[in-house]
Amino acid sequence: MTNPVPGRNPAPLPTYSLSNVDGLRFPLLVSVPHSGREYPPELLDNLNVPASHLLRLEDRYSDRLAASAIASGFPAIIARKPRAWIDLNRSRSEIDPAMVVGMDPSQTGQMSRKVRGGLGLLPRRLHGAGNLWRNKWSLQHVIDRIEQDHEPYHAQVAHLLDRIHSVFGCALLLDLHSMPSTVDENHNKIGFVLGDRFGRSCESRYVELAAGHFRRHGHLVQTNHPYSGSYILERHGNPSRNIHAFQLEVDRSLYLDRNMREPIAAASSVAELIRHCCMMLAEQLSGQDQLEAAE
Repeated sequence: MTNPVPGRNPAPLPTYSLSNVDGLRFPLLVSVPHSGREYPPELLDNLNVPASHLLRLEDRYSDRLAASAIASGFPAIIARKPRAWIDLNRSRSEIDPAMVVGMDPSQTGQMSRKVRGGLGLLPRRLHGAGNLWRNKWSLQHVIDRIEQDHEPYHAQVAHLLDRIHSVFGCALLLDLHSMPSTVDENHNKIGFVLGDRFGRSCESRYVELAAGHFRRHGHLVQTNHPYSGSYILERHGNPSRNIHAFQLEVDRSLYLDRNMREPIAAASSVAELIRHCCMMLAEQLSGQDQLEAAE
């Protein structure tokens, strides 16, 4: 069993890991930005709350949900550092200046609702836990995090999508997340939420195909509610160039134990379900489904 509490890692930590990016076999890239579990020591040294609180920021073990797709050859990029260190699904301007020494509020512009709620580029506080950090971060430290972790991740995503597009003439980014259990207006548990920024980051046919796939396997699926996608989709989705991006949120109770800490046996079944979804999307993107129908 893995340690459920973030541990100190004194060695230099890579920003992300890559899989299947040398010989591209599919026009679909899987991104997992919030599963990082390797905590830099300077983060833990500045904690104002027990380290276990940081697990609430993780999309706990969402990288395991990509395992079957990766084993089948889909390219993937997976964050190694945690969301508590830097949130890859926020823009570099989404910073609360009150948590940074030497930052002028004019440098960040108007704070978004997420930043005001404590969940900006650098998370500041959690409901029920209060402020996460004893001391403010220095401005240079924040700049270093952006330049060494945030921008390299996004530069790599853009590079891979461009390579996929050059090979296949199209590309799709599946941005994989997990969510707390939530219900619809009839109090039925939602298994999956697909977000495409209300059609701005992805052609609807790909989202509809994915939603239908999960519904056929007995899951309640919603699109763009309560999660429509954020910065990753905004930055990388460009349907006019035939580069599409949508966010897939998975109910954590489908693959984690009752404490939402450790994977259960069903995690492999959810990962297989996601692999089949990736296969269907890849076929749709490449037009293979249309060729098979015509034969």
